[in-house]
Amino acid sequence: MEKPLFSVSDFIAVINQTLEYTYPAVEIEGEVASFKVNQAKYVFFDIKDTGGSLGCFMTVWQLRVPIEDGMKVIVSAVPKITQWGKFSLTIKSVRPSGEGALKKSFELLKAKLELEGLFAPDRKRALPSIPGHVAVISSTQAAGYADFIKIINDRWGGLRVDVAHVQVQGADAPDQIIRALTYFNSRDELPEVIVIIRGGGSADDLAAFNDEQLVRAIAASRVPTLVGVGHEVDESLADMAADVRAATPSNAAQLLVPDRGEIIRAVRYQVRSLLPRVESAVSQQSTIVSDMLIGALEATDGRIDQQLIQLAGVRNVLAQLNPQTVLARGYALIRGAQTVGAMIEVETNRSIIKAEVKNVQRK
Repeated sequence: MEKPLFSVSDFIAVINQTLEYTYPAVEIEGEVASFKVNQAKYVFFDIKDTGGSLGCFMTVWQLRVPIEDGMKVIVSAVPKITQWGKFSLTIKSVRPSGEGALKKSFELLKAKLELEGLFAPDRKRALPSIPGHVAVISSTQAAGYADFIKIINDRWGGLRVDVAHVQVQGADAPDQIIRALTYFNSRDELPEVIVIIRGGGSADDLAAFNDEQLVRAIAASRVPTLVGVGHEVDESLADMAADVRAATPSNAAQLLVPDRGEIIRAVRYQVRSLLPRVESAVSQQSTIVSDMLIGALEATDGRIDQQLIQLAGVRNVLAQLNPQTVLARGYALIRGAQTVGAMIEVETNRSIIKAEVKNVQRK
């Protein structure tokens, strides 16, 4: 049987086609060794176990969680032969495997982001006391989401709730949550709060909320964020980056809106406690107003008496100036020209006399 003859590059291409057809994507678990980053762009490391070692290559932006030598990880990769004839795994994603590796990766990224100030208390924003419009990022099929919606409706109700349904665990979850955050932050009408919730689960189930790009997206949100992931004992980097952390999805609902019943009871108590003080204040004001009214009436009476006295004086003066009064005292009123020969009229208190002027002497 005649054997096929290949050039080196053709043979490499055939092998890679065979690998791509047979194993288009693989997941491999092993321990990280010889980890290094070149030019702040490319990541190289080996993944090994007691029986062998495989070289791995990826870009820095694909490395969503920090790793270091000795950590146990699961890589999602495409196997291929390089043009230099070396077998290599082109890594698409890496995730820690096992509780120890998850914890180590968590601590490494926490220290990095804490140093950058992403968790600083002074960058946290307060939530509105009673929001009217909220956005929720969660799996709508999860029990945690159902609990959250029930509690906010029971406690307050009437909110506008926009929901983005996303995966909340697994390799695709971080990118889906990031896209939802980007969507809500880019709307013309921004929500007042963005709530990210997920119920409890294992450390591996909650690992999506320790994704570096997701944590940075939460910290960079234009809208205040409220994150409630897992149970009370669970802690994620998404919690730390959020403006407000809730222990659980139910607790997130409690932090988001007040209890309508409690507010009604508080208002009633305040009204009952204020009523005696209001009545006392009204009584005091009534007394003050009554005293002011009495004082104003007395002042008005005094001014009226003064005006009456003044009016009587004016009347007396006018009476003295009345011509009839003057005539009654013996004076006479003369009308006519004061020339010799002119006829004049002399009016006394009792008579009107016609007379002729016989003589006029100037004083």
